[in-house]
Amino acid sequence: MDIANFLTELGIKSENSGVSTGREWMTGKGGLLSSYSPTDGKLIATCTAASTDEYEAAIAKAEEAFKIWRNVPAPKRGEIVRQMGDAFRKHKAALGALVSYEMGKSYQEGLGEVQEIIDICDFAVGLSRQLYGLTMHSERPNHRMYEQWHAIGIVGIISAFNFPVAVWSWNSMLAWVCGDVCIWKPSEKTPLCSIACQNIIQEVLANNNLPEGLSVIVNGGREIGERLAADTRIPLVSATGSTRMGKAVASKVAERLGRSLLELGGNNAIIVSEHADLKMVLTGAVFGAVGTAGQRCTTTRRIIVHESIFEKTKQVLASAYAQIVIGNPLDEKNHMGPLIDKDAVAMYNSAIEKAKAEGAKVIVEGGVLSGAGYESGCYVKPCIMEVENHYAIVQHETFAPILYVMKYNTIEEAIGMQNNVPQGLSSAIFTGNLREAELFLSVNGSDCGIANVNIGTSGAEIGGAFGGEKETGGGRESGSDAWKAYMRRQTNTINYGTQLPLAQGIKFDF
Repeated sequence: MDIANFLTELGIKSENSGVSTGREWMTGKGGLLSSYSPTDGKLIATCTAASTDEYEAAIAKAEEAFKIWRNVPAPKRGEIVRQMGDAFRKHKAALGALVSYEMGKSYQEGLGEVQEIIDICDFAVGLSRQLYGLTMHSERPNHRMYEQWHAIGIVGIISAFNFPVAVWSWNSMLAWVCGDVCIWKPSEKTPLCSIACQNIIQEVLANNNLPEGLSVIVNGGREIGERLAADTRIPLVSATGSTRMGKAVASKVAERLGRSLLELGGNNAIIVSEHADLKMVLTGAVFGAVGTAGQRCTTTRRIIVHESIFEKTKQVLASAYAQIVIGNPLDEKNHMGPLIDKDAVAMYNSAIEKAKAEGAKVIVEGGVLSGAGYESGCYVKPCIMEVENHYAIVQHETFAPILYVMKYNTIEEAIGMQNNVPQGLSSAIFTGNLREAELFLSVNGSDCGIANVNIGTSGAEIGGAFGGEKETGGGRESGSDAWKAYMRRQTNTINYGTQLPLAQGIKFDF
């Protein structure tokens, strides 16, 4: 695949501004970000970060744009998003390649991420005609009550490196049809993907004469995220990343009584019942564990297997892992690409050593790959370890392809193990037993925001609300009624009579 061609198509130069208010690009006086590909270790390009003055100028543009955008009828806003969806269709192959090259996930997964943008655009277009409120009967005669939803204002979006474009779209497309404007702080590890997305939608913004400030990106480091979290002009901050980062954002936003929408860490488990179809387990578990090199928040990190099939399951997993092909993610014959950088490799190595120190038994040995094709130093082998659920390292989310396997006796025990971690994002059970499946989905079952039967933990569709509980943060993005997070609810009472009775029968005569 010719890297130069897709960079050119997406408007990525060797030096780029990383600060934009829509069609206009600022100088970027906040420093320089260099994007190196974990695929080959080469410098892809650089971009400039936002300075304090440029951040303030961008916020001012966003405030002015909101005053205009909120008065555009919602279906008309949906039409703009429809055009954006078409623009992403046009550039799907190129953007998918950039996601793969800058982040390191396989090209197929890069294409899948762009498809998520297209899907959420389609969802948002329909949503633009369905921002429904409710009507309520009043206890007072000649009164009518109802609720309606209004745009909230500026939505701050802080995204992580592992989904450098899709998570932005989950937030921005819904926010835009709701009447909000967006300011996006991308991961400093994948800044070029944000620039590409802004370039893709620029023609739509220009053709429709939309105001500057509708779509703002402010590349930069941690200080930009901290500024967003503390900014009282931003009523909602949606943040995706580690639990540590989420706690810092939530604390700062709560301090000013703002709203935060958090999508944080996962420690996702698959329960494998003695009634499971092991062929299906293999597909779900292996993709869940090694997809994106274990760098998804929904990555399968634990397999909880019934004792009667424990040894057999270990054998089939080990056999499947022997067939995993690791290499350049732009080569479609490879199943797994690199970790994002050498810091991630160090965390991978550290987790393996900690697991061994706690008593883990190695089923499939890990390690860092070297030699031809692995010059970046970011390629590792997926490993499998037999552990106990209570190990400290097992309770921790390691963003790497490490799969922990453990056994259970009863389904109640398995569910207890599944739930007995600080995180609560995604979960799954493979079983042909209806009682087990229903128990897993019941109030006594999985405590996660996502609970699946006979599919893996990874690969959510945009139609359902995405998010989790406990240290995952409690946020919900994408489908269902997640749109309500981007709006403010208003309850209205209309008195169309000639008297003014008070609620609760209160008398106030004078």
